[in-house]
Amino acid sequence: MPRYFFNLVGSETVTDIEGSELDSLEAAREEAIKDARAIMSDAILAGHDVSERRVEIRDEEGTLLAEVPFSDAVSKRI
Repeated sequence: MPRYFFNLVGSETVTDIEGSELDSLEAAREEAIKDARAIMSDAILAGHDVSERRVEIRDEEGTLLAEVPFSDAVSKRI
C-alpha cells in the first residue's frame, strides 16, 4: 500500500515525517480534506483565519501529487 505525506503549507510549512498508508491518491485527497476541515474548525474557534493554507500530498520520494487548498475543503464532498 502506498504511503502519502501531508505537508501543511501556510506562512510556514509543517512537514509530515510519518505519512499514512492509504489505498489510493483519491483516499489521500479525502484524508487531506478531513485534516483541513479539522484544522480550520479549531482555528475558527480560536478566532484565526487559515483559509490561505493548503495541504500538499507527496509520495515517499517527495514528489508533489496534489494540493488541497483549505478554501476548497469547505465545498468538496467526500
